[in-house]
Amino acid sequence: MTTFRLAACALALASASLSAPATAATYHHYRHYHHVRTCGAERRAHGNNGAVIGAVGGGVIGNAVGGGKLGGTLIGAGAGAVVGHQIGKNSTRC
Repeated sequence: MTTFRLAACALALASASLSAPATAATYHHYRHYHHVRTCGAERRAHGNNGAVIGAVGGGVIGNAVGGGKLGGTLIGAGAGAVVGHQIGKNSTRC
């Protein structure tokens, strides 16, 4: 039952953070003003965010499934990072 709760929490966290649509956003930098983030920059940013969230979620799930051993945690984190990166990158609408 605990494994199911951990998996549900990780899935909810990942889906909530990856659901933001990508648009050309203007941001402020200390020297340059009004840079427009292009579609490629948005895809990279969402892919990196997805990789971090996927690694954390995969690590938690891998730890629960692997019985608290390091190998399960590392495999879960690696797989979660790859899957999260792909989901984040491909969920960007340009």
